[in-house]
Amino acid sequence: MCDSMQQNNGVYDLLKMLEISLEEGFPIIPRKFTVVKTKEIETLIDRIYASLPVEVQEARAFLRRREELQIEAQQKAEKIITDAQMEADRKLSEADFIKALEREGIRIRTQVQEECEEIKRKAMEEAENIRAQAMAEAMKTKEGAELYAEQVLTNLEKNLTQQQQIVKNGQVYMEKLRTDAFGSYDIPTSYSSERAQSSSDFIIK
Repeated sequence: MCDSMQQNNGVYDLLKMLEISLEEGFPIIPRKFTVVKTKEIETLIDRIYASLPVEVQEARAFLRRREELQIEAQQKAEKIITDAQMEADRKLSEADFIKALEREGIRIRTQVQEECEEIKRKAMEEAENIRAQAMAEAMKTKEGAELYAEQVLTNLEKNLTQQQQIVKNGQVYMEKLRTDAFGSYDIPTSYSSERAQSSSDFIIK
């Protein structure tokens, strides 16, 4: 206890010395600024801290530690809040990203369906055009074939008619030659009839 009293007296003495040093300072602006010996003041302050009782130093250390713990706790709390906010933002971003993917998937699926329908429609139109063109070509070919066949048959009929006429004319001419050649002979009537009948067999009608 005597040591504590001596420490207290030492502190009071040092505080008194500090007060004297401040009073001996040169005032620049009264009651506002005073020029003092900085080194002397710092030395007195250090001696005051060193002369403080152990209980005061421990209390001061405890207060300093408590303040550090409060700061550390506040920092941890702020970190927890920040991490929670970041996690919430991340989950929200993931949810937004998933929703964006779903919207993009729906858009792509709709676009693909529309493109497939368009391809199907164009394919059907193309098939219909090809079918109509093929039918037109077939009808045209059929009409051309019928016309060609008709022309061939007409020409053939004409040629046959001409050939028949030529043969008929030849038969008539040959019969005339026979008649002229045998006109001076007495040919039996039956023979003449048979010749006439035989000649008539070669006439094309």
